[in-house]
Amino acid sequence: MSKQQNRWNQFISTLKEKKITKGIGITYQVVWNLTLIFIVFGLMAIFFVGGAGAGFFASLVKDEPLRSYEEMEADIYNYEEISEVYFTDDVFLGELPTELERREIALEDVSNYLKDAIIATEDEYFYEHDGIVPKALMRATFQELANSSVQTGGSTLTQQLVKNQILSSEVSFDRKAREIVLAMRLEQFFDKDEILEAYLNVVPFGRNASGRQIAGAQAAAIGIFGVDVKDLNLPQAAYIAGLPQSPFGYTPFRGNGEVKDNIQAGINRMNTVLNRMLEAGYIDEEQYNDALNYDIKENFATRTPSLIEEYPYLTYEVERRATDILVDQMIDEGDIDLSDLSREERLETLTSLRTDARQALRRNGYKIHTTVNKDIYEALQAAVEDPQYFGPDKEGEPEEVGSILINNQTGAILGFVGGRDFDRENLNHATQAPRPNGSTMKPLLAFAPALDIGAIQPGSIVPDTEMTYSDGTPLRNFDRRHRGLITVRESLQASRNIPAVRSFQMTPHDKLRSSLINMGIRNLQDGEPYEASSIGGLTYGTTVERNTNAFTTLANNGDFIESYLIERIETNDGEVVYEHEPEPVDVFSPQTAYLTIDMMRDVLRPGGTASSLPGRLNFQADWAGKSGTTSDFHDSWFVGTNPNVTLGVWIGYDTPKPIERTVNGLSYGARTQQIWANIANAAYSARPDVMAPDHNFERPEGIVRQSICGISGLLPSDLCREAGLVRTDLFNAAFIPNEVDDSLQRVRYVTANGERYVSSDNTPAEFTNQGVMVKDEYLENEQLLGNLRDSGGQIIPDRTLSENGQVPGTVANVRINDGQLSWQQHSDNDIVGYRIYRAPIGSDSFELLTSVKGNDTTTSGTLRRGYDYVVTAVDIEGQESSQSLTVSSGSRPDSDNDDDQENNRDDDEPSDNNEEDNEERNNDDDRDERRDNDDENQNEEDR
Repeated sequence: MSKQQNRWNQFISTLKEKKITKGIGITYQVVWNLTLIFIVFGLMAIFFVGGAGAGFFASLVKDEPLRSYEEMEADIYNYEEISEVYFTDDVFLGELPTELERREIALEDVSNYLKDAIIATEDEYFYEHDGIVPKALMRATFQELANSSVQTGGSTLTQQLVKNQILSSEVSFDRKAREIVLAMRLEQFFDKDEILEAYLNVVPFGRNASGRQIAGAQAAAIGIFGVDVKDLNLPQAAYIAGLPQSPFGYTPFRGNGEVKDNIQAGINRMNTVLNRMLEAGYIDEEQYNDALNYDIKENFATRTPSLIEEYPYLTYEVERRATDILVDQMIDEGDIDLSDLSREERLETLTSLRTDARQALRRNGYKIHTTVNKDIYEALQAAVEDPQYFGPDKEGEPEEVGSILINNQTGAILGFVGGRDFDRENLNHATQAPRPNGSTMKPLLAFAPALDIGAIQPGSIVPDTEMTYSDGTPLRNFDRRHRGLITVRESLQASRNIPAVRSFQMTPHDKLRSSLINMGIRNLQDGEPYEASSIGGLTYGTTVERNTNAFTTLANNGDFIESYLIERIETNDGEVVYEHEPEPVDVFSPQTAYLTIDMMRDVLRPGGTASSLPGRLNFQADWAGKSGTTSDFHDSWFVGTNPNVTLGVWIGYDTPKPIERTVNGLSYGARTQQIWANIANAAYSARPDVMAPDHNFERPEGIVRQSICGISGLLPSDLCREAGLVRTDLFNAAFIPNEVDDSLQRVRYVTANGERYVSSDNTPAEFTNQGVMVKDEYLENEQLLGNLRDSGGQIIPDRTLSENGQVPGTVANVRINDGQLSWQQHSDNDIVGYRIYRAPIGSDSFELLTSVKGNDTTTSGTLRRGYDYVVTAVDIEGQESSQSLTVSSGSRPDSDNDDDQENNRDDDEPSDNNEEDNEERNNDDDRDERRDNDDENQNEEDR
């Protein structure tokens, strides 16, 4: 027996001797019984509380559905990812603006420093637990119930992922209970690396150097330090890993992207992360100390302008068009027939679809490839920065500009100018601002459709004479003048309104309307186009893009191809979700397109409304174009096209008001064309191959050069040639006339007061000339005759000079000065000429010397000396006045010889001085009008 056992036995014996053992036994029984009671009640309490807690927990999660793997996967990976935009040729443009910038990244591309820092700081038992850490939960719960000042948190990375992607951030027991259940279920479906990757792509990290909110490790690395997440060093990774606890408390940047004055809170948090990494064994002491000494502030990323700051008009245009594309896809995929819906239902449906489409752009991480060329786009913006070509502000609004450059063959938008100041007005004046397009409408609606049906040809005569619209409203040209019988080519070159409306009236309305719609101008009222539409009077106008795009039809052999800006949309993985496919529409024949282009070439030549424009360009190309001005000078346009591209420009005020007629010595038309030239020159500097093709518009088969009579439009007759009415121009061979002109007849005519009249049967032949008269059925009114252009012959109106029924009175004021005979013009209106008689001085034997045609020629040639002279007047019926008073030329006659210079003309074929003077005046008027056309485009047209 051991010594310890002996000592124990002795102790017991002593107690018995002193009768203490009995008391202890009684006490022991009492204590034991009480202990058993407390244990029973404690267990009961524990089971009660546990049961109650379990019941309470069950009640909190009873409505939480049992989610499948697919549902959990969809929720966890359903996070917003920023969409990227590219110029053409895959040149990166920028990122579409979102409330939260995020970039998806694979776990293998994340710096190990960052992964270790996140685990050490946020969830040190990440690779050991099954979604939750009970001890941590109990600690957090106790701190919450006790309202402890120290809150250590109890959420694992798995729980945080659930909170971010499935649940809300509300603070409640209900949300926490659901979070626990979902975290444990998430751990059953996904491995740790999948959970960690998802977490690193969704967790918020505050703001980046541009002031935008960021989420996900890649966005944080680029936005805070300007490096990819795989290239983060240790202190950078530690700084980023510390941000999720309080993203906007620790972020170093303000909302405007500037660095905060005090970033110590973020640095302290970084030091905490480094310390935990050291304690967890992720880094050693040396790495720890080096990281503490790292100048984190010195290595922050510099602020870079956002896409919307650098390219505001382009950014919103891309977003708008991409949204439209996605909406169209949703309509197709959902088999939605909008025509079956009421107006309210249609509006509600489209609003909902656009919301979904915009959300998809912001969260699906698309790569949007545009047609815009970066160099051209930037050059176009710079081209409109010079304010000297713009008018003054009016009523607080600047004179605005919209411009667009479109590829003719593809419809691709290569660049545009949305306006002069996006911050003042974010309306895109190139794509979203419909305005009346003035006379730029003439080739599209007045002439091309009429050419296409053969109603007119470039050489056709379409009268420029007084006319009214169908409702009786007067129609005027911009200069309030008329040019009579001019060709379609001349009408377009000089932008005459009346021939344009006449050509419009020759074309069936269905043809006119379908032509506009097929060229992309679709915002028409019922009944449009009206007569005024042919000169730019559409009710709702059209945008610069639509107007310019319509002109590409003419440059593309009559085929319209819708303009577009988005080439394709891809997912982040390269899957193409949309790709543009052109759909050509046959609008005009190639012959019609070419003839219209050929006439538009003349607009840029002498006599055209844009004759000065070629001199404003730094390069040459086969340009054709059309200017345009609207009523009250509210809008000024120019659209020019060459075989490659079409460029359109508009200037005006957002609230329509008259633009300045002259700025810095340039008229409004010349300013518009200078702005157009500046933009074209800028684009040429960026891409010469685009703006200056090495070939001209190709003439298609079926275009021939043909002569016609300018009165009837038929093949010229001998009389037409004699009258100088032959017109030679290009024709569509399908519409060459097959009949010879019969619109003319030969007549004798007289001249009175500068006007020509058909002679009567009694008119002496000596006072008549032979000419050509237009038959009544070919004349609309007499203006045609007085304004007939470039006629080498005599066109005689079908009218006669009224005879007053009296014998003419005696010619007055006959006299001789400096060897020339003169007299006073006869007052009667029916006088057709004068006769001059002579006789030797003192003799009564007067003989006819010569006849003078017309009543307003009142002089003769040089007289011979030694003769007496008298003058008589002759009327339309051949009645002759009595002789005037006799005047004498001298005392003796000159010697007879063959060089008689009295009248300096052949007596048999006397010249009509009056007629020559009249033609001279007409030619002067013609030259004045041409000079008007060439003078800095002062003749821009009204609507």
